[in-house]
Amino acid sequence: MAQHFSLAACDVVGFDLDHTLCRYNLPESARLIYNSFAEFLVKEKGYDKELLTVTPEDWDFCCKGLALDLEDGNFIKLADNGSVLRASHGTRMMAPEALAEEYGRREWRHFPAEAAVACRSGKYYFYDNYFDLPGALLCARVVDSLTKHNGQKPFDFWKDIVAGIQYNYKMSAFKENCGIYFPEIKRDPGRYLRTCPESVKKWLQQLKNAGKILMLITSSHSDYCRLLCEYILGNDFEDLFDIVITNALKPGFFSHSPSQRPFRTLENDEEQEALPSLDKPGWYSQGNAVHLYELLKKMTGKPEPKVVYFGDSMHSDIFPARHYSNWETVLILEELSGDREGKPEESEPLEKKGKYEGPKAKALNTLSKKWGSFFIDSVSGLENTEDSLVYTWSCKRISTYSTIVIPSIEAIAELPLDYKFTRFSSNNSKTAGYYPNPPLVLSSDGMLTTK
Repeated sequence: MAQHFSLAACDVVGFDLDHTLCRYNLPESARLIYNSFAEFLVKEKGYDKELLTVTPEDWDFCCKGLALDLEDGNFIKLADNGSVLRASHGTRMMAPEALAEEYGRREWRHFPAEAAVACRSGKYYFYDNYFDLPGALLCARVVDSLTKHNGQKPFDFWKDIVAGIQYNYKMSAFKENCGIYFPEIKRDPGRYLRTCPESVKKWLQQLKNAGKILMLITSSHSDYCRLLCEYILGNDFEDLFDIVITNALKPGFFSHSPSQRPFRTLENDEEQEALPSLDKPGWYSQGNAVHLYELLKKMTGKPEPKVVYFGDSMHSDIFPARHYSNWETVLILEELSGDREGKPEESEPLEKKGKYEGPKAKALNTLSKKWGSFFIDSVSGLENTEDSLVYTWSCKRISTYSTIVIPSIEAIAELPLDYKFTRFSSNNSKTAGYYPNPPLVLSSDGMLTTK
């Protein structure tokens, strides 16, 4: 495999929407997501009202890459070999002795096989994006409450979380103005959404002018997609994209067969009949990567057009696009900036500072004191030996399935299209694919950068 990656060599450039093209004011959006679930649990399912009160310090619990064991209410952080680096029961972190007794240095019992590395099951849930993280805090506090009141085990609250997802985010919720999330985004989008900088808009147009096919593939429904795109890109956003696919139901978009996930046309945001194939560019719903690739062959006139896909979720975007479709993948990872000395990238434009006053929650892309770095952690040595640093499972997946990693599209928008990025590969160091710089915790440790 080549050492470098260039957008100029790609025929098709695809984007996820949420937290990729559309970036959010994370402290505000996280609180809104948390509230949308907490109010449902309290008002509809009778959970403790304590769930409705969140302090700024509570947000430190949130860290991408955690897994929730639904049977025992434990959250865990995994090493690259599947062993458990840190764990908590609810929000209460386990002491080293309890951690050793519970998990030892063996592989976690649910550690997924490589072929099914992105799967979720009825026994655990991985948190890997900013829509997920507020739910991690909520679930941890639910475990605290249940443990305190009745020592409940096994924990069976997950069905209520799923009901909360259905209530707030079902396909008709935006149109019906039900739940908490969509009505609030519609009421005050500027509080939660960040408009695309001019540099990104020009970059998208530059890609189009260079003859690239531009695609938007999002699991958001068409009505919410339109609101986001009009706010961040302008009312003429559709002119930028050759193909728009909403309600894509990723990762199933990549992993399921055409018969399982046919494309559907849309009329007034309502899905219409299933299509036997995809014959022309346009705006569609659901679908599958196989039929999409057949269309891309026709549009480019090439038997194997080269596709790159930008996304923020390893579970929904990066792993399936690489594993099932063999696309190039660019992971948007805001932790790449937030992990550098714990200093977050600006979470909102300066002119908005002070507009929404109140105790400030930790930005979700910054270092968690409870969980440590997203990228590495230390493992206690045996007696009279030093602690050693190991890669997290999340970090290993990044170098395995991402072509490159960037903190935002803005970070590359002013580079020439033929800029040669050093890609992740077995021939390069584990930090090679991070642009513009590796996470500080990796770049500052020579032992890790050479592995």
